[in-house]
Formats: sequence, C-alpha cells, structure tokens
Amino acid sequence: MSYQGDNLMSVKRSNRSAALRILHEKGAMSRKRLAENMHLTPAAITKIVGEMIADGLLVEGEILSSSGAGRREILIDINAEAACGLGVLINLRQAILSAVWLDGNVIFSEEIELGPKAAARETAERLSARLLELTKEYGIQQESVIGLGLAVRGITSEDGRIVRNSFGALAETDYPLCEEFERLTGFRTIMENNVRSLFAAQMFVSRDETSGSQFFVRCGYGIGAALSIDGKIWHGVTAQCAEIGHIPVIRRGGKPCHCGKSGCLETIASPGSMREDAIAILSPEKTPLLWRKYRNRDTDSLSVFDVFAAASNGDEGASEIVDRAIQALGTAIKAVIYLVDPGKIVLYGSLFEDAYYLSRLMSELQEGVDTRHDVVVEKSKYNQQLEDRAAGLLAVQNYIDNGGIR
Repeated sequence: MSYQGDNLMSVKRSNRSAALRILHEKGAMSRKRLAENMHLTPAAITKIVGEMIADGLLVEGEILSSSGAGRREILIDINAEAACGLGVLINLRQAILSAVWLDGNVIFSEEIELGPKAAARETAERLSARLLELTKEYGIQQESVIGLGLAVRGITSEDGRIVRNSFGALAETDYPLCEEFERLTGFRTIMENNVRSLFAAQMFVSRDETSGSQFFVRCGYGIGAALSIDGKIWHGVTAQCAEIGHIPVIRRGGKPCHCGKSGCLETIASPGSMREDAIAILSPEKTPLLWRKYRNRDTDSLSVFDVFAAASNGDEGASEIVDRAIQALGTAIKAVIYLVDPGKIVLYGSLFEDAYYLSRLMSELQEGVDTRHDVVVEKSKYNQQLEDRAAGLLAVQNYIDNGGIR
C-alpha cells in the first residue's frame, strides 16, 4: 500500500468539495452551520465560501433573524444554474442525450434509436453532432459546460476510458469511446457503466439517504446491478463488480448471451428472455391464454407484461416461464444478501411496476432467508425517472469531487 500527502491545492479541492456535498445533501445553511458540519474554523469557512461566491458556485440568500445583538447570519446555497453537465446514455438499441444543472434538474433529454450492434465510431459521430445541436437549441454556452458524462451498457476499462464489451450495444470491443467523444465534442468526458450510472444518480437525488451499503438491481432489456459500500459505489479490481446478469446459472445447453457466454442469468430472468421463451412455446396447448390473444396477431407486439398477465390468470406455460425467471433472479439476490449483507436492496426497472411480478419476487426473496438477514427490499423511489439525468450527473459529480475547480 502506498501513501502520499496532500498539497495545498488538494486540501482546497477537498474542502470545496465537502462544502458542495453538504449543501447539496442538507440544503442552504449559514456559514456558521457549515463550519460546524465541516469541523473547520469560521475564518476558514469564510475564506472558502468567499472564493466560491466569487466563482459563481455559491450564492447568498435569506438573512436569518437573530434575537441577539451580533451580526445576523446569511444563508448560502449552491448556485445550481452556474454550470451544467452533458450526458450520453447508451443502452441496447437506444441512446439518451441530456443536460442537467448542478442540482440534477434536467435541461433537455432526447431519445435516439440505435441499430443492433451499432458501429462505435459512426454512433459517436452521430450522437456528438446531435448533442452539440441540442446545446445550441437550448442556449447552453460552452463555458458553462463542465464536462460530458458517458454511461454505457456493459464493461468498461478500469480507468473508465475504454468500452471492453457493450454486450451488443456497439459492434466493437475494447473501443476508446471516451477519447472519441472528447475529440468530437471538445468536452472532457467521463465514462461509467450504465447501471452504476443509474445507481449514482439514485444516490445523488436521494441526497443524505445513501449511508451504509446498498445493492441496486436494474432489469431493463437485460439484468444489471451495482453495489455501494459506505455510500460509495464499489467497482471491483476489473470494474466488473455486481455483474449478476452474467452469472452462469445453466452449465450445459443454455441460451447464448450477449456477453458471449451461454446460460447466464440474463438468458432466463431478463424481460427479453421471458418474452422470447413465451413466443417459442406459444400454442393452444402450452399457453392457451396467450395463444387466444395472439393467434391472429404479430407476436412482435407481445410484451413481457402480456406474459405476466397470462400467468396471473392461470396460463400454465406463462406461469412456468415467470416462476423460473423469478426463482433464478431471487436466488442471485439472496446470494448477495448472504455474501455482502447490504442494508438495502433497491429494485429499478419497468418490471417492478407490475404488481403480479413484484409480489412474486418479494415472496421468493423471503424464502430461505433467516431473520438475521432481514434486509429492506424496495422499489426505487425514482423508478424509471433517472435515465434522462444519469449520464449528465456523472459530469456533475466529478465536478463536485474536484471542488468545482475545472
């Protein structure tokens, strides 16, 4: 283990970052209260706050009433519209371009359709060009942009510069996507896995509810997860921590997965896989309720929620598919509960809006778990509300980590 000291600039960044985080989590407060929260002297806080007001990062607000004869305190707060972060979220067959203020409020958000296994260079060029057009349309000045956040499906390199494997979103592997976007936009770019980006956004908008450890499970087209320890997202040695969607659950004869393996959890328990499994056995004998609805219709319109509806109404084939998926996902989550002992499991994704599916999963998570591991499991308070801010918040949080110093 190596150790190093802090120079004056590091101390300055650290203090400014702490001030921004406290104000973000707890809201406007006086210099005196901020000094108490940061365990610094009033003189030190006066200097820090003065510099940040001069930089436009903080603003003074309401003057607090006082019963004494001393100087009345003035509330200070983050100037949320002093700067903004741009974002590009790349999922399977879809991208979201966005911009957010320092408080996470969305300035704009636009969804772009992508083809399967989109060419990385052409995709970066297309998304960058449209993103720059949007910044002009919304009157965002270049000097107010603090950076670009890139949230990408799959595995990124340890330094967050290269997409190792996007599991079918982009055609290429080991592609230097960060460098490509920096070249095309001119903005410093930070890249993260899409699920960890959503989890980081969840913790940001939750403000001070992020202490302890949490396990964040996202079910979209596939299955992804992220883990926080003491309020910080854990990446693992190779930035692949919590890739539960690609745990092999079938040793032989499993369906091929986007990751290149076969028999992964995602091939059984993801929404796309449940839908595919239902279409594969669609017949009056095996799935009578689904067959009755779709016998004269194109199955392209059959959704996983149709499978849930059929299962909830007694369709045996649909029930078997859903039960198998829930058991597999539940087993994976219960393994995490016993291995990590998190304080909370957070569920994120459209699947968890379905009452039948959610109740069945909750029941499965009770099976075989003793009372010593009574973990809170809940649907995210911000379910399906984070996609248009997650990528941009990567840039915002990096800016805050640097104390608002570019």
